[in-house]
Amino acid sequence: MVQGMTKSDTRDVAATVDEIFRYVDVGCELVRVAVPDMEAAQAVGEIVRRSPVPVVADIHFDYRLALEVIRQGVDKLRLNPGNIGNRERVEKVVQAAKERSIPIRIGVNSGSIEKALLHDLGRTAETMVASAAKHIEILNDLDYDNIVVSLKASDVPTMVAAYRLMAKRYDYPLHLGVTEAGTVFQGTIKSAVGLGTLLAEGIGDTIRVSLTAPGEEEIRVAWEILKSLKLRNRGANLVACPTCGRLQFDMWPVTAELERRLATIAEPISVAVMGCAVNGPGEAREADVGLAGGKNMGLIFRHGEIVRRVEQEDMVEELWKEILDAAEEVKARGKRAEGDHPQVG
Repeated sequence: MVQGMTKSDTRDVAATVDEIFRYVDVGCELVRVAVPDMEAAQAVGEIVRRSPVPVVADIHFDYRLALEVIRQGVDKLRLNPGNIGNRERVEKVVQAAKERSIPIRIGVNSGSIEKALLHDLGRTAETMVASAAKHIEILNDLDYDNIVVSLKASDVPTMVAAYRLMAKRYDYPLHLGVTEAGTVFQGTIKSAVGLGTLLAEGIGDTIRVSLTAPGEEEIRVAWEILKSLKLRNRGANLVACPTCGRLQFDMWPVTAELERRLATIAEPISVAVMGCAVNGPGEAREADVGLAGGKNMGLIFRHGEIVRRVEQEDMVEELWKEILDAAEEVKARGKRAEGDHPQVG
């Protein structure tokens, strides 16, 4: 599942809900909100009621905030039991979570590991797993096992090693992420390498891409990672040649504009844009919709067949018409498939 995290002030319910809906439009399936104080905790109830996807409350240090968001109907907690006070306080939170079957995600970040562990082990993957183990033990001692674990680091090799070690030692669901990954360019690369490595090995149950950018970008990147590994399928897949000296039309603006427009397509379709006659026609035939460009013209394909020849200045608009039509075809097939299932009751 693809998780997002809101960047608006949780106390501003309207802004937070609006942000969640924008996330959902691009594929968010689970959303986390920061809960820094009691006002934010009390706002969570209305956010949960209005959100189309489950809501995770992000709690640090104050057990009272955890109790309040549980009362408000939150779907999941991100909370480290070792950081919210004495055993009595932890027991109160665990009991409330038990009563409502709310999972608790233990979130270990390499930058905030307990000093004692850092002194003994240093900032390593082993240290991160040892930190998670301490929190797991606290919950297990209270007969609580509805647990998810994350072990995030901004250093990709450390993050990958930590999750691998965790997956060997425990059987809890894992939430994957490279924390503080950075800007869209660098953060996308770090996230693709870190998350992609683990997902390819069968490790991971939910993912969040963390970028210094609007949350919609995080969700789009997460989906591209899943799609590249063929783990999930959503939205358009754009195949485009890298171009070379055989190119006979200005291809870069065409692909840039198509990529922008394709972000609005939710149906799983493939689109190919090829720059010359060497591989172009063959690659374009493999896609649902394809364009093979040439000098001052292009050939548009649908399911391997040439639809028509278009002038260079009309390439984007004519191709876009075919893309929209192909998306409608896929949507209609999906609806027919749903209608094939027998109704029960």
